[in-house]
Amino acid sequence: MNLLEAFVETPVAGMVGLTILHSLWQGAIVAAALGVMLLTAQSPRIRYAASCVAMVLIVVVCGLTLVRLLPDVAEGRQAVQAPFFLAWGLQPAIEAVNAPNRGLAVIAPWLAPFWAAGVGASCLWHVFGWLSARRLRRRGVCCAPERWRNALAQLGARLQLSRPILLLESCLVDTPVLLGHFRPLVLMPIGLIARLPVGQVEAILLHELAHIRRYDYLANHLQRVVEGLLFYHPVVWWISGVMRSEREKCCDDMVVAMNGDAHEYAIALATLEQNRWSGREPAVAASGGSLVKRIHRLLYSAKSNGQGMSLPTALVLAALTGLALAACSAAVPPSGTEGAESRPDLRWLNQDVVYIIADEERTAYQRLTTDDEREKFMEQFWLRRDPTPRTAKNEYRDEHYRRIAYANERFEMVSDKLGWQSDRGRIYILYGPPDEIEVRPDGSPQIRYPFEFWRYRNVEDIGKDLCITFIDRTKRGDYRIVPGSAC
Repeated sequence: MNLLEAFVETPVAGMVGLTILHSLWQGAIVAAALGVMLLTAQSPRIRYAASCVAMVLIVVVCGLTLVRLLPDVAEGRQAVQAPFFLAWGLQPAIEAVNAPNRGLAVIAPWLAPFWAAGVGASCLWHVFGWLSARRLRRRGVCCAPERWRNALAQLGARLQLSRPILLLESCLVDTPVLLGHFRPLVLMPIGLIARLPVGQVEAILLHELAHIRRYDYLANHLQRVVEGLLFYHPVVWWISGVMRSEREKCCDDMVVAMNGDAHEYAIALATLEQNRWSGREPAVAASGGSLVKRIHRLLYSAKSNGQGMSLPTALVLAALTGLALAACSAAVPPSGTEGAESRPDLRWLNQDVVYIIADEERTAYQRLTTDDEREKFMEQFWLRRDPTPRTAKNEYRDEHYRRIAYANERFEMVSDKLGWQSDRGRIYILYGPPDEIEVRPDGSPQIRYPFEFWRYRNVEDIGKDLCITFIDRTKRGDYRIVPGSAC
């Protein structure tokens, strides 16, 4: 347990956990866009391409999120190990207002070890599948009749396939299976070739060759990698299902376009349904997807072209979209002060003391109903923090407002944020002026962006030697805090 806790406390765990949390609402947005596309598109090729783009987009967005959270190391020094909301550099301008974020700050690092365990289990499962596929190549197989090997070569030439394709009969499979991309192998169940008419066998072989022509075996492997990395995401599994379904439809269309007999091919698929293969090796089978729907589509294509999502899928997408919108609104920090400007009590709560007020105090203040009660609360708030309560001067309050004024004067950002809302302003208000400060407006050999390095020798409730790095990736004065650990 000590090792687990040590890992959770590292910046990597925090970054991975935050990436996982962000990927939930990001994936929901991608799924909503794909759902709209599937409702309007009829062509399986377009639907398959859209689902592939959606899958790649989720991976890219997760990668960009992780990169955005990666710590920059300045000349071998790492940045702050402090409260989580600071260490992750999320720019929550009003941290105390957004209470759920503090809960996520505690939860997020614990997601990392469970994610790593899930990815490890997924890798083991895929390795097992790969070994099973290799076993299918070597055990229980025999050469198919020469007639059909020649027929397979002729069909491959029609599809402009230059690679040699091996055709074997196997006693370990129940339906035709394609294995391999660089050395493709088509496995046919023993006796299936003899039982089916010539036209149906050719249609099945064409289907497997269509997978080779479309590089589906390779795409299926990449798809499984994404499923392993994002195993926790329901959107990924839904998109994978769409990809597999549309992939089979694309191959079906290629078969019908080449032999011109959809009815005969539908009969062949119905025969395969009786011997459907239930394995999950990393292979592409002719019986993939919903075989009944594929047969119905082949026989009644005019009626099935406009089919959309099922009701449960639509409901799930609607729920995910709502979650995405809620997460977006919670993730965007309140940039304006319109409501606070019109109500002094809110301005005091959400601006003046936003970084120093405790949760219990905030809750108590929000329950007050009259201005007299609020004024009394403010008076007691500052009195509790006054180091010399018997004097007329409150040094703590005066210093606090001096820090706010200094932050507004020195740390105003070009992104229309006031100085107190910036990362440097927040740190300055919380901890005061640093004991040491290094300003590098031209960057350094290790960091190509302007940066500032602050060091506090001792911070109450935090510890000694607190080092904080701010980097301006925009090169316009928007310095953001860098996640990291104590120096």
